[in-house]
Amino acid sequence: MSRVRKITLFERILKRCRERIRSQQYVLTHHARKEMNDDDLTIYDVEHGILTGKMLERQKDRVTGEWKYRIRGETLEDDKLEVIVKLSPTEKLVIITVYIL
Repeated sequence: MSRVRKITLFERILKRCRERIRSQQYVLTHHARKEMNDDDLTIYDVEHGILTGKMLERQKDRVTGEWKYRIRGETLEDDKLEVIVKLSPTEKLVIITVYIL
């Protein structure tokens, strides 16, 4: 994939992710909730990280074949975090996991 096409794809996907956050069309997996709790993160930290973050890479899930995306952003207190997300078949954003760097 060319660099220009990759950037355009990342920008398009990140825009869709942010739209889902703004319209509250997202779900958290049990794993994401556990990781948030372990790292003392709130949903506002996760939302902020996605809304202000940068798409780092796209990964293909070995089991499901679905694409998932790695976003690096900041919490409300300026700590670095990463969020792994995917878009469901119903177009909701699924927050798979989140962690502090």
